[in-house]
Amino acid sequence: MAEHNPLLRLKDLGQSIWYDYIRSDLMTSGALGRLIREDGLGGLTSNPAIFDKAITGSDLYDSAIRDCLSQSPDLTTQALFYRLAMADLQAAADAFADTYRESGGRDGFVSLEVSPELAFDTEGTVEEALTLARQMDRANLMIKVPGTLPGLAAIEQLTAAGINVNVTLLFSVTRYQAVLEAFLKGLETRLNQGAPVASIASVASFFISRVDTALDALLEERIREGRPVEHMRGQLAIANAKLAYAHFQHVRDSERWQRLARAGAQPQRLLWASTGTKNPDYSDVMYVDGLIGPDTVNTLPPATLDAFRDHGSPTLTLTQDQEQARALIQGLPDLGIDLESVTDRLEAEGVQAFADAFAHLMQGLNDKRNRLTG
Repeated sequence: MAEHNPLLRLKDLGQSIWYDYIRSDLMTSGALGRLIREDGLGGLTSNPAIFDKAITGSDLYDSAIRDCLSQSPDLTTQALFYRLAMADLQAAADAFADTYRESGGRDGFVSLEVSPELAFDTEGTVEEALTLARQMDRANLMIKVPGTLPGLAAIEQLTAAGINVNVTLLFSVTRYQAVLEAFLKGLETRLNQGAPVASIASVASFFISRVDTALDALLEERIREGRPVEHMRGQLAIANAKLAYAHFQHVRDSERWQRLARAGAQPQRLLWASTGTKNPDYSDVMYVDGLIGPDTVNTLPPATLDAFRDHGSPTLTLTQDQEQARALIQGLPDLGIDLESVTDRLEAEGVQAFADAFAHLMQGLNDKRNRLTG
């Protein structure tokens, strides 16, 4: 029964659920359409690791690869990848067209990432993002840009240019604050130029489970030293996210934001990413149950989506215990744990992981094209 589907009840609490997965048969089989109809799925995210598994880990793309190369035999492997990825994402965007229209341009988005090789290249990021947006030719496209320091200027420029940006690889509240500032500046530039702001959507993808994985390891060291911090295990990633959301609320309530809102601007929603549980001792839906609140998105991998549909608890949790969350985070220095250094390391590792997945994808796709055309 629809009323008993926890995924549908999240919409009543102001949260959108997106799918952290794509493969060509998701669209061709009708599975994506069913998820939209039956679970209220509101969007879809992709990254190099997801495409690597889809393209090099299956034969689903072999005929498309042959077709692309028969038409354009001189395509570089990277250009070939983007043709395959964009074909998938255009099909997904079309499946979400009604969602996009019915939500007033708030939901129904698909995300395509600029090359991870550009993570520290502002100019290259802006140039590639504009090119991808033009080639995709879908209003409900978001371009994923890493929230690195060089990425901040790219976010501001792309927002000012009217591009929907999904800012990815955010781990720290401090960096998130800078990302939200870049988004606001981009909107203000457009507004001051007399350009419309109502059709621009953006999300800030704040990563969750990797934060607990890193901090739990440090807590285990303190426990071995005899420090009574067992109660903090598995609590810090959600606490960190709650502080990010508290900043979002603060900015949303400001006169600066109200000026933009009066011009029709949509808030840059926090999107909870990396919400599949990595520690088998924890609930498989803890990063969904613990992060439910209005004006947010949670992008779920297939297993987590299925788990939440089966036994999720759709209750407003994000605005609860914010002071307790602040106390947990503020207690870390007393334990000799520097959260900023941990999140800096996670950002560097995240950028490298996506770059490695992209390199593996390029190598695997190159091997496949040689095998199919040789």
